[in-house]
Order: sequence, then C-alpha cells, then structure tokens
Amino acid sequence: MVRRVFFAALAAGLLAGLLLALLQEVTTTPLILQAELYENATANTAPRTQDATVAPAAADGHHDGEAWAPEDGLERSFFSALTNLLSGVGFALLLIAGFVLRGAPVDAMRGVLWGLGGFAAFTLSPALGLAPEVPGAAAAELASRQVWWLATVVGTGVGLWLLAFGRSAVWRLAAIAVLVLPHVVGAPHAPAGEAGLVPPELAAHFAAASIVIQGVFWAALGWLSATFYARFGVAEADAVSQAA
Repeated sequence: MVRRVFFAALAAGLLAGLLLALLQEVTTTPLILQAELYENATANTAPRTQDATVAPAAADGHHDGEAWAPEDGLERSFFSALTNLLSGVGFALLLIAGFVLRGAPVDAMRGVLWGLGGFAAFTLSPALGLAPEVPGAAAAELASRQVWWLATVVGTGVGLWLLAFGRSAVWRLAAIAVLVLPHVVGAPHAPAGEAGLVPPELAAHFAAASIVIQGVFWAALGWLSATFYARFGVAEADAVSQAA
C-alpha cells in the first residue's frame, strides 16, 4: 500500500507541479524580474532618509556578489520548476495521507475540496497576515515570519479538520479558536517607517497573482490526487488491510 500511495502522490504531484511552474513562468516570474531591477537600482543609488530605509536584505548585504544564485533564463527556470515539482509531490503525499486517514471514498470533486483546504491552510490564511512578497519588499526579521507562518499553517489545517470532521459543538468551537488565534496574535511586519524598494502597485500585483495561481495549483492537485488515489487502487488496498 505504501508503494501505491507513493506512486499516486508522485503522479499527481509532478503534474500539478508542472502546471504551477508554467503558470509562474507567465505570471509571477516576470514580476519578480521587474522587482529585482528596482531592488538592484535602488539599493545602489537611493540614500537613506529619516522617513524610510532600504529593505533589510539590501542593507545587510544578503545580495552580494559572492552569494550563489541561478543565472537568469533557462537555469533559473529549471531550478524554479524543480522546486515546484518537488513541492507538488510533497503536498500530494500530505493530501493522500489525509485520504487514507479519513478512510472514506474520495472522488474527484471531493479531491478538489481537499485541495482547496490545502490552499486555505498553506496560502490563503497565511496571506491574510503575510502577503506573498517580491524581492526588495520591506519585511520583518525572517525567523519571526517563518515561525508565524508555520503556526498559521498548522493551526489552519487542524482547525479545518476539526470543522469538517468534529462531531460536537465543543470541537467546532475549538476549531474556530485555532483558526483565528494566529491572526489575533498578528503577523510580524517591518518596523514603522521602513519602505520597500519596489512600487506598491508591483508588490500588490505579485501578491494577487501568486494567490490566484496557488489556488489553481491546489485545486488541480486535489483533483489529481483523488484521481490517482483511485487509479492506483489505494482505497481498495486500504479497505482490504482494514478488513484483515
């Protein structure tokens, strides 16, 4: 059964990851390249003022010439696509593991709903506090953002599971509390007066495009995961193992 789960996740994740890579190539990647032009130009020419400072990444020298990065063009596209493919497989494993734990039949439509749940947990809920950022955007310290993002993802996933499958009002109230807690605490943001290096219109366009294509990716991933879950006979194998 483990082998069937893996192959189902591999097939679904690779296809959904490829779709995401193609969408990014024509939507968000050009925006990232444009933002990097602003970042490089502003970091080299704009003086500090009393009202605004350059973004931490530029000020700390994180983009110095010694740091490795893929070359623009084919190499950069390759590594971005590889990241999306690996992420797709990992997320597909999470979805199919959820199917197995749930134990109920999952058709394509239910797979899409599961995928949208993943979208809510990994993209939509975190974006309410920390929108997707282009290079050069003003931001809080990285570690604090990562901790808040992880707590929000886990809390949203647990909350959605309890809302969907909790059998009592107590569990549903607990689910709501877990869902809203990260937003009550609040996401970490850049210090007041710190400005980014890119126009706000560009940053907003990138955030909106990123959220939309992530929604498409998760819907497709849920549909593909459910389809291959049935095609590879994972549900039947699970039923047989439980009966035994």
